[in-house]
Order: sequence, then structure tokens, then C-alpha cells
Amino acid sequence: MAASVKRPEHRGPPELFYNEEEAKKYTQNSRMVEIQTQMSERAVELLCLPEGRPSYLLDVGCGSGLSGDYISEQGHYWVGIDISPAMLDVAVEQEVEGDLILGDMGQGVPFRPGTFDGCISISALQWLCNADKRIHSPPRRLYRFFSSLYSSLARGSRAVLQLYPENAEQLELITTQAMKAGFTGGMVIDYPNSTKAKKFFLCLFAGVSGVLPKALGAESSEAEESHQAMFINERMRFRNVRGKSVKKSRDWILEKKKRRRRQGKEVRPDTRYTGRKRRPHF
Repeated sequence: MAASVKRPEHRGPPELFYNEEEAKKYTQNSRMVEIQTQMSERAVELLCLPEGRPSYLLDVGCGSGLSGDYISEQGHYWVGIDISPAMLDVAVEQEVEGDLILGDMGQGVPFRPGTFDGCISISALQWLCNADKRIHSPPRRLYRFFSSLYSSLARGSRAVLQLYPENAEQLELITTQAMKAGFTGGMVIDYPNSTKAKKFFLCLFAGVSGVLPKALGAESSEAEESHQAMFINERMRFRNVRGKSVKKSRDWILEKKKRRRRQGKEVRPDTRYTGRKRRPHF
């Protein structure tokens, strides 16, 4: 039976939420350590790394280094990036083997192209969906993260990001920005029929299209297959946005009208004729 964990509540930005007290509590809680290790093990498994040789991995939202400890145990090397100084201080005290960087994933990951053989992230990605500051735009921060991550990964590698989505709209926002950055892939949902053990893993492919791994505890793979197909088809739609036919489509017109309304401009109401092609006049 898979372990369950209470998802983190949004109480301000992560660098403030994970202060010194919370950082130590997170690391000293044996139950939390066990769950974090299990999710890290699953994420590394979904990376499908080549056997027999060590890989160089990126741990986004590495926190106190719990995921990194598992990576090191498997014989791999890693670099961790986190926005919380308190969590990184705990990682230094624990003498983790990976290199640590203080940084905001929403501003992009600062590495050279093709640096890493893979990337994992545990319970961090959903923080980018929050606008904690006036200047924060979740779509822009997500795109900046995914585009820089895509660049930093070697072609043919994977990124596996475990997250706690609040709703379907948040999932759509995340996957949309990942596809715009060039990734293919989809969502692997372990134990989809369980309320406590259910886990979301965003499995991304850099430079190649792959087959999504089978989810744990799934009685049927139909949901996974449909989600994967939607992910790929949506990516193709974004790729074709540059074409004139898609640019003048109904969806494109409706989005443009929404933008104009937000800008306070007068826009004609939406009807069933919006975006419909008119017959030629003779």
C-alpha cells in the first residue's frame, strides 16, 4: 500500500513558509522522510536511466536534500536548487553529497545547455501556480522554468516532476507551458482510485517522444493513454499556431477578444457566428 501525505497548504511564498522551524520539522519527521524517499524512488524509476553507469541529475526544489540522499545511494551525482535558505542550511548540516544552489525556479534554472541526464522534483512545481508577488505571472514563471529546464537537459533525457495540483485548471496551465517550451510527455497518476495514496508525476521528454510508463495501482490504462494523446495533440496545436489557418480559428479569436476585454476595450459579444467563415459575395 502506498504511503499518503498531507499536501502542503499555500501560506505565502515557499522561502517564507519553509523557515528555520519548518525546515527542521520537515527533516526530523520520520514519516515525512519515509514518504519523501518513496516519491524520490518512484521519480528516479520513471526517469528510466541507463543501467551500469552513473548519471548527472538535477533536483528542483531539493529542500533539505532528502531526495538527493536517495540519488546518491543509487550511485548518481546531482545538483539541487531551492528557494528556501533555511532548507538549504539543513542540507549543509546533513552534509549531503550534491552541490546546492539558492535560486527561484520561476526565474529559470541557470545551467548550460545539455548539462543534465535527467531531472526530478518532489512537491515543488505547484508553487509556481501561485502569484505571491505583484510581478508574479504564473504562466510566465512556468514557461521560464520549463524552457530553461528543456535547455539544460541532454536530448533524449527525461524530467519527472511530482506535484500536488489543486484542480484540473492548474494541471492544464502546467502542461500547456511545458508543451510550449518544447516538451512532450504526459501525466502518470499512481493509485488513481485512492484518495490518500494518489500521486501525480509529470513525465516529460526532452527532444524525443516516448511512451509513458505504466502507473502503479491502475486497473485500466485508458485514462493514461487518453491523457498522453491529449498532451501530444495539444503540443501539435501550439506548434501550428504560427500558421494562418490556426491564427484565424475560433479559439484564436475568442482568446484575442478576452485579452481586449481585460484591457478595457469594447468588444462585440461572443455568438455562435464568432470565427465562422463568411460565404464569398458575388
